[in-house]
Amino acid sequence: MILPIYTYGQGVLRKEAEDITPDYPELGELIKNMFETMYKSDGVGLAAPQIGLPIRVIVITLDALKEDFPEYADFNKAYINIHIEEVDKEAGMESMEEGCLSLPGIHEPVKRPKRIRVTYLDEQFQAHDEWVDGFLARVIQHETDHLEGHLFTDRIAPLRKQMIKKKLQNLSKGNFSCNYKVKAAR
Repeated sequence: MILPIYTYGQGVLRKEAEDITPDYPELGELIKNMFETMYKSDGVGLAAPQIGLPIRVIVITLDALKEDFPEYADFNKAYINIHIEEVDKEAGMESMEEGCLSLPGIHEPVKRPKRIRVTYLDEQFQAHDEWVDGFLARVIQHETDHLEGHLFTDRIAPLRKQMIKKKLQNLSKGNFSCNYKVKAAR
């Protein structure tokens, strides 16, 4: 089922998400719906707060990048209770343009660490502790920001933020259009 994506101005996007337990109701169905919603919206990642749920669940697909990055072929993964545990400072930082399904029409350069260590549970609630780098590290950081109540616009330069202020105001008033189902703040 395609779920509406909550856009800028919705309170749930500013809440810190909670870890969940294996008995979370209909978790498998929720994850399936999150993937379907993300695909329909042409996203590469989706966090539960973006569909109105303040829980630590994200889904990521990188299959669309397989021509340039063969290692991402068929990459579709759910991360439950994900936390960034460590940043590899020696790997450095990288700036890249980001966008967000909750901020349609806004794209800005964001500087992020190139390599991070994450802990998470998979869909079978098996624990994982791994280092992640490249584009996957960027997407995980973007999506875990949602779990912490942050948006990528919180990480842009003050001047850039001032330049998009009107766009953000329009988003919070529901004055925008996009080609996917949303739940706008009004």
